[in-house]
Amino acid sequence: MLQNKLAIAVLSLGQHQSHTLDHKIRVAAEAGYAGVEIVYSNLQAYSRVHNLSMLEGAEQIFNLCESLNLEIISLAPFENFEGGHAPLSQRLQTGEHWIEIARQLRAPYLQVPANYNPDAIGTKEVVVSELQQLADIGSAKQPVVSIAFEFMSWSTHCSTWESALHYVKAVNRSNFGLCLDTFHIGTKIWGDNSVPGGKFSDANKALSESLRRFTRECPLDKIFFVQLSDAERFDPPFSKDHPWYVEGEAPEFTWSKHARPFPFEHSLGAYLPITEMVKAWVVDTGYTGWVSLEIFDRRMRDKDHRPEIAAARGMESWKTLQKRLEGASKI
Repeated sequence: MLQNKLAIAVLSLGQHQSHTLDHKIRVAAEAGYAGVEIVYSNLQAYSRVHNLSMLEGAEQIFNLCESLNLEIISLAPFENFEGGHAPLSQRLQTGEHWIEIARQLRAPYLQVPANYNPDAIGTKEVVVSELQQLADIGSAKQPVVSIAFEFMSWSTHCSTWESALHYVKAVNRSNFGLCLDTFHIGTKIWGDNSVPGGKFSDANKALSESLRRFTRECPLDKIFFVQLSDAERFDPPFSKDHPWYVEGEAPEFTWSKHARPFPFEHSLGAYLPITEMVKAWVVDTGYTGWVSLEIFDRRMRDKDHRPEIAAARGMESWKTLQKRLEGASKI
Protein backbone atom coordinates (compact mmCIF):
# COMPACT_ATOMS: atom_id res chain seq x y z
CA MET A 1 0.00 0.00 0.00
CA LEU A 2 1.16 3.51 -0.79
CA GLN A 3 2.11 5.56 2.24
CA ASN A 4 2.26 8.85 0.31
CA LYS A 5 0.06 11.73 1.39
CA LEU A 6 -2.69 12.51 -1.10
CA ALA A 7 -3.52 15.98 -2.41
CA ILE A 8 -5.84 17.32 -5.08
CA ALA A 9 -5.65 20.38 -7.31
CA VAL A 10 -8.49 22.75 -6.49
CA LEU A 11 -9.34 23.13 -10.19
CA SER A 12 -9.96 19.38 -10.27
CA LEU A 13 -12.88 19.80 -7.87
CA GLY A 14 -14.79 22.23 -10.05
CA GLN A 15 -14.23 24.73 -12.84
CA HIS A 16 -17.42 26.78 -12.87
CA GLN A 17 -17.24 30.28 -11.39
CA SER A 18 -19.74 29.21 -8.73
CA HIS A 19 -17.21 26.65 -7.45
CA THR A 20 -15.43 29.02 -5.09
CA LEU A 21 -11.95 28.37 -3.76
CA ASP A 22 -12.90 28.35 -0.09
CA HIS A 23 -15.75 25.90 -0.71
CA LYS A 24 -13.51 23.54 -2.69
CA ILE A 25 -10.92 23.63 0.09
CA ARG A 26 -13.56 22.65 2.67
CA VAL A 27 -14.76 19.88 0.39
CA ALA A 28 -11.21 18.52 0.04
CA ALA A 29 -10.74 18.47 3.81
CA GLU A 30 -14.10 16.78 4.43
CA ALA A 31 -13.30 14.11 1.84
CA GLY A 32 -10.05 13.21 3.60
CA TYR A 33 -7.37 14.74 1.40
CA ALA A 34 -4.19 15.77 3.19
CA GLY A 35 -3.29 18.63 0.87
CA VAL A 36 -4.33 20.86 -2.01
CA GLU A 37 -2.67 22.50 -4.97
CA ILE A 38 -3.78 26.12 -5.24
CA VAL A 39 -4.41 27.45 -8.74
CA TYR A 40 -3.48 31.11 -9.19
CA SER A 41 -6.65 32.03 -11.10
CA ASN A 42 -8.83 30.56 -8.32
CA LEU A 43 -6.94 32.57 -5.69
CA GLN A 44 -7.21 35.67 -7.86
CA ALA A 45 -10.99 35.26 -8.13
CA TYR A 46 -11.30 34.68 -4.37
CA SER A 47 -9.24 37.79 -3.59
CA ARG A 48 -11.24 39.93 -6.01
CA VAL A 49 -14.62 38.85 -4.58
CA HIS A 50 -13.43 39.60 -1.05
CA ASN A 51 -11.76 42.89 -2.02
CA LEU A 52 -8.33 41.67 -0.97
CA SER A 53 -4.88 41.94 -2.44
CA MET A 54 -3.42 38.67 -3.69
CA LEU A 55 -1.14 38.48 -0.65
CA GLU A 56 -4.05 39.12 1.72
CA GLY A 57 -6.10 36.50 -0.10
CA ALA A 58 -3.24 34.02 0.16
CA GLU A 59 -2.99 34.62 3.90
CA GLN A 60 -6.71 33.99 4.36
CA ILE A 61 -6.54 30.80 2.32
CA PHE A 62 -3.53 29.58 4.31
CA ASN A 63 -5.42 30.24 7.57
CA LEU A 64 -8.45 28.37 6.26
CA CYS A 65 -6.35 25.38 5.25
CA GLU A 66 -4.51 25.40 8.57
CA SER A 67 -7.82 25.39 10.45
CA LEU A 68 -8.87 22.33 8.43
CA ASN A 69 -5.53 20.54 8.93
CA LEU A 70 -4.94 20.74 5.20
CA GLU A 71 -1.50 21.44 3.72
CA ILE A 72 -0.93 23.57 0.64
CA ILE A 73 1.66 21.85 -1.52
CA SER A 74 1.95 24.13 -4.53
CA LEU A 75 0.94 27.25 -6.38
CA ALA A 76 0.29 26.56 -10.05
CA PRO A 77 0.78 26.97 -12.95
CA PHE A 78 3.53 29.54 -13.68
CA GLU A 79 3.51 29.08 -17.44
CA ASN A 80 5.76 29.97 -20.37
CA PHE A 81 8.57 31.50 -18.32
CA GLU A 82 11.83 30.09 -19.65
CA GLY A 83 12.78 30.98 -23.21
CA GLY A 84 10.10 33.66 -23.45
CA HIS A 85 10.44 36.72 -25.66
CA ALA A 86 9.37 39.32 -23.12
CA PRO A 87 12.29 41.03 -21.35
CA LEU A 88 13.82 38.71 -18.77
CA SER A 89 13.59 41.39 -16.07
CA GLN A 90 9.84 41.52 -16.62
CA ARG A 91 9.46 37.73 -16.48
CA LEU A 92 11.57 37.52 -13.33
CA GLN A 93 9.50 40.26 -11.70
CA THR A 94 6.38 38.23 -12.42
CA GLY A 95 8.11 35.13 -11.07
CA GLU A 96 9.01 36.98 -7.87
CA HIS A 97 5.34 37.96 -7.47
CA TRP A 98 4.23 34.32 -7.80
CA ILE A 99 6.93 33.13 -5.40
CA GLU A 100 5.88 35.70 -2.79
CA ILE A 101 2.32 34.43 -3.03
CA ALA A 102 3.57 30.85 -2.66
CA ARG A 103 5.46 31.93 0.47
CA GLN A 104 2.33 33.54 1.87
CA LEU A 105 0.49 30.28 1.24
CA ARG A 106 3.41 28.37 2.88
CA ALA A 107 3.47 26.26 -0.27
CA PRO A 108 6.81 24.48 -0.67
CA TYR A 109 6.51 24.37 -4.49
CA LEU A 110 5.86 26.67 -7.40
CA GLN A 111 4.79 24.48 -10.31
CA VAL A 112 6.44 25.60 -13.56
CA PRO A 113 5.33 23.78 -16.73
CA ALA A 114 7.90 23.79 -19.52
CA ASN A 115 7.24 26.50 -22.10
CA TYR A 116 4.74 25.48 -24.77
CA ASN A 117 4.73 28.59 -26.96
CA PRO A 118 5.69 27.58 -30.52
CA ASP A 119 8.29 30.36 -30.71
CA ALA A 120 9.88 29.64 -27.33
CA ILE A 121 13.66 29.96 -27.30
CA GLY A 122 15.24 26.53 -26.85
CA THR A 123 18.92 27.47 -26.53
CA LYS A 124 20.18 25.48 -23.57
CA GLU A 125 22.37 28.24 -22.15
CA VAL A 126 19.47 30.71 -22.21
CA VAL A 127 16.95 28.32 -20.67
CA VAL A 128 19.29 27.10 -17.94
CA SER A 129 20.35 30.61 -16.96
CA GLU A 130 16.77 31.82 -16.73
CA LEU A 131 15.65 28.84 -14.67
CA GLN A 132 18.62 29.30 -12.34
CA GLN A 133 17.62 32.90 -11.74
CA LEU A 134 14.04 31.85 -10.99
CA ALA A 135 15.24 29.18 -8.55
CA ASP A 136 17.53 31.70 -6.87
CA ILE A 137 14.56 33.99 -6.22
CA GLY A 138 12.85 31.02 -4.59
CA SER A 139 15.80 30.41 -2.26
CA ALA A 140 16.57 34.06 -1.49
CA LYS A 141 14.18 34.21 1.48
CA GLN A 142 12.69 31.89 4.05
CA PRO A 143 10.72 29.78 3.68
CA VAL A 144 12.39 28.51 0.51
CA VAL A 145 10.05 27.98 -2.44
CA SER A 146 11.21 25.17 -4.71
CA ILE A 147 10.60 25.10 -8.45
CA ALA A 148 8.76 21.95 -9.56
CA PHE A 149 9.56 21.84 -13.29
CA GLU A 150 7.02 19.89 -15.32
CA PHE A 151 7.52 18.48 -18.80
CA MET A 152 4.25 18.47 -20.72
CA SER A 153 3.51 16.31 -23.72
CA TRP A 154 3.01 19.44 -25.83
CA SER A 155 5.88 21.55 -24.45
CA THR A 156 7.99 23.01 -27.25
CA HIS A 157 11.51 21.98 -26.19
CA CYS A 158 10.95 19.85 -23.09
CA SER A 159 8.24 17.22 -23.54
CA THR A 160 9.83 14.14 -21.91
CA TRP A 161 11.12 13.31 -18.46
CA GLU A 162 14.59 12.84 -19.96
CA SER A 163 14.71 16.40 -21.27
CA ALA A 164 13.28 17.77 -18.02
CA LEU A 165 15.86 15.86 -15.96
CA HIS A 166 18.57 17.17 -18.28
CA TYR A 167 17.55 20.72 -17.33
CA VAL A 168 17.25 19.84 -13.65
CA LYS A 169 20.85 18.62 -13.63
CA ALA A 170 22.08 21.62 -15.62
CA VAL A 171 20.29 24.15 -13.39
CA ASN A 172 21.97 22.46 -10.43
CA ARG A 173 19.98 24.07 -7.63
CA SER A 174 18.75 22.18 -4.58
CA ASN A 175 15.33 23.85 -4.92
CA PHE A 176 14.88 22.87 -8.58
CA GLY A 177 13.40 19.47 -9.41
CA LEU A 178 10.66 17.58 -11.18
CA CYS A 179 6.89 17.54 -11.15
CA LEU A 180 5.85 14.25 -12.79
CA ASP A 181 2.39 13.83 -14.32
CA THR A 182 1.08 10.53 -15.65
CA PHE A 183 -0.94 12.30 -18.34
CA HIS A 184 2.15 13.72 -20.01
CA ILE A 185 4.20 10.57 -20.32
CA GLY A 186 1.03 8.65 -21.17
CA THR A 187 0.08 10.93 -24.06
CA LYS A 188 3.65 11.41 -25.27
CA ILE A 189 4.84 7.85 -25.80
CA TRP A 190 1.86 5.55 -25.15
CA GLY A 191 -1.48 7.12 -26.09
CA ASP A 192 -2.33 8.49 -29.54
CA ASN A 193 -5.81 9.99 -29.81
CA SER A 194 -5.66 10.20 -33.61
CA VAL A 195 -5.73 6.46 -34.36
CA PRO A 196 -8.24 3.66 -33.76
CA GLY A 197 -7.39 1.92 -30.51
CA GLY A 198 -5.77 5.06 -29.09
CA LYS A 199 -2.20 3.72 -28.85
CA PHE A 200 1.08 4.10 -30.67
CA SER A 201 2.14 0.89 -32.42
CA ASP A 202 5.04 0.38 -29.99
CA ALA A 203 3.25 1.88 -26.98
CA ASN A 204 3.80 -0.84 -24.38
CA LYS A 205 7.45 -1.40 -25.27
CA ALA A 206 8.24 2.32 -25.34
CA LEU A 207 6.59 2.94 -21.98
CA SER A 208 8.18 -0.08 -20.32
CA GLU A 209 11.65 0.92 -21.47
CA SER A 210 11.10 4.55 -20.44
CA LEU A 211 9.96 3.58 -16.95
CA ARG A 212 12.96 1.26 -16.48
CA ARG A 213 15.32 4.05 -17.52
CA PHE A 214 13.60 6.41 -15.12
CA THR A 215 14.10 4.17 -12.10
CA ARG A 216 17.78 3.83 -13.00
CA GLU A 217 18.56 7.43 -13.87
CA CYS A 218 16.37 9.84 -11.87
CA PRO A 219 17.75 10.89 -8.48
CA LEU A 220 15.13 10.34 -5.81
CA ASP A 221 15.68 13.79 -4.30
CA LYS A 222 14.74 15.39 -7.63
CA ILE A 223 11.21 13.98 -7.62
CA PHE A 224 9.41 16.89 -5.96
CA PHE A 225 5.83 15.65 -6.38
CA VAL A 226 3.79 13.33 -8.57
CA GLN A 227 0.47 14.12 -10.23
CA LEU A 228 -2.04 11.53 -11.38
CA SER A 229 -4.62 11.80 -14.13
CA ASP A 230 -5.94 9.52 -16.83
CA ALA A 231 -6.87 10.21 -20.44
CA GLU A 232 -10.10 9.53 -22.28
CA ARG A 233 -9.77 7.45 -25.44
CA PHE A 234 -11.27 9.21 -28.45
CA ASP A 235 -13.86 7.22 -30.39
CA PRO A 236 -13.89 8.10 -33.23
CA PRO A 237 -10.24 9.23 -33.28
CA PHE A 238 -9.39 12.93 -33.05
CA SER A 239 -9.25 14.81 -36.35
CA LYS A 240 -9.90 18.22 -37.89
CA ASP A 241 -13.59 17.31 -37.97
CA HIS A 242 -13.78 16.89 -34.20
CA PRO A 243 -15.80 19.61 -32.38
CA TRP A 244 -12.86 20.27 -30.04
CA TYR A 245 -10.38 20.80 -32.86
CA VAL A 246 -8.57 24.16 -32.77
CA GLU A 247 -6.30 25.13 -35.66
CA GLY A 248 -2.69 25.30 -34.47
CA GLU A 249 -3.37 23.80 -31.04
CA ALA A 250 -1.40 20.70 -30.07
CA PRO A 251 -3.71 17.64 -29.97
CA GLU A 252 -2.33 16.74 -26.54
CA PHE A 253 -3.32 20.19 -25.23
CA THR A 254 -6.84 19.78 -26.60
CA TRP A 255 -6.95 16.34 -24.99
CA SER A 256 -5.78 17.74 -21.67
CA LYS A 257 -8.36 20.53 -21.54
CA HIS A 258 -11.37 18.35 -22.20
CA ALA A 259 -10.74 14.70 -21.45
CA ARG A 260 -8.56 14.03 -18.38
CA PRO A 261 -10.70 11.98 -15.96
CA PHE A 262 -9.53 10.54 -12.66
CA PRO A 263 -7.41 7.39 -12.98
CA PHE A 264 -9.36 4.20 -13.76
CA GLU A 265 -12.64 5.92 -14.63
CA HIS A 266 -13.16 3.45 -17.43
CA SER A 267 -16.83 4.32 -17.77
CA LEU A 268 -15.67 7.77 -18.90
CA GLY A 269 -13.17 6.34 -21.38
CA ALA A 270 -10.08 6.35 -19.15
CA TYR A 271 -7.48 3.90 -20.45
CA LEU A 272 -3.89 4.89 -19.60
CA PRO A 273 -1.67 2.29 -17.85
CA ILE A 274 -1.62 4.27 -14.60
CA THR A 275 -0.65 1.34 -12.37
CA GLU A 276 2.56 0.69 -14.29
CA MET A 277 3.56 4.36 -14.18
CA VAL A 278 2.95 4.76 -10.47
CA LYS A 279 4.72 1.50 -9.68
CA ALA A 280 7.84 2.77 -11.45
CA TRP A 281 7.75 6.39 -10.30
CA VAL A 282 6.65 5.83 -6.70
CA VAL A 283 7.03 2.21 -5.58
CA ASP A 284 10.21 1.18 -7.41
CA THR A 285 12.03 4.43 -6.64
CA GLY A 286 10.99 4.46 -2.98
CA TYR A 287 9.42 7.90 -3.37
CA THR A 288 7.54 8.89 -0.20
CA GLY A 289 6.50 12.48 -1.01
CA TRP A 290 3.25 14.02 -2.16
CA VAL A 291 0.98 12.43 -4.75
CA SER A 292 -1.70 14.73 -6.14
CA LEU A 293 -4.72 14.29 -8.38
CA GLU A 294 -4.80 16.83 -11.22
CA ILE A 295 -7.60 16.18 -13.68
CA PHE A 296 -9.52 18.33 -16.16
CA ASP A 297 -12.96 16.89 -16.78
CA ARG A 298 -15.12 19.03 -19.07
CA ARG A 299 -18.18 18.09 -17.00
CA MET A 300 -16.76 20.12 -14.10
CA ARG A 301 -17.36 23.36 -16.02
CA ASP A 302 -21.11 22.94 -15.55
CA LYS A 303 -22.93 24.94 -12.91
CA ASP A 304 -24.75 21.80 -11.77
CA HIS A 305 -21.50 19.94 -11.10
CA ARG A 306 -20.82 19.44 -7.39
CA PRO A 307 -17.26 19.55 -6.03
CA GLU A 308 -18.28 16.95 -3.45
CA ILE A 309 -18.84 14.43 -6.27
CA ALA A 310 -15.41 15.16 -7.75
CA ALA A 311 -13.77 14.72 -4.35
CA ALA A 312 -15.45 11.34 -3.93
CA ARG A 313 -14.45 10.29 -7.44
CA GLY A 314 -10.84 11.13 -6.64
CA MET A 315 -10.89 9.11 -3.45
CA GLU A 316 -12.39 6.13 -5.27
CA SER A 317 -9.62 6.41 -7.86
CA TRP A 318 -6.98 6.42 -5.10
CA LYS A 319 -8.49 3.30 -3.53
CA THR A 320 -8.50 1.54 -6.90
CA LEU A 321 -4.84 2.41 -7.41
CA GLN A 322 -3.94 1.00 -4.00
CA LYS A 323 -5.72 -2.27 -4.79
CA ARG A 324 -4.08 -2.59 -8.20
CA LEU A 325 -0.62 -1.94 -6.84
CA GLU A 326 -1.20 -4.49 -4.11
CA GLY A 327 -2.21 -7.00 -6.78
CA ALA A 328 0.82 -6.14 -8.93
CA SER A 329 3.17 -6.74 -6.00
CA LYS A 330 1.84 -10.28 -5.59
CA ILE A 331 2.52 -11.26 -9.21
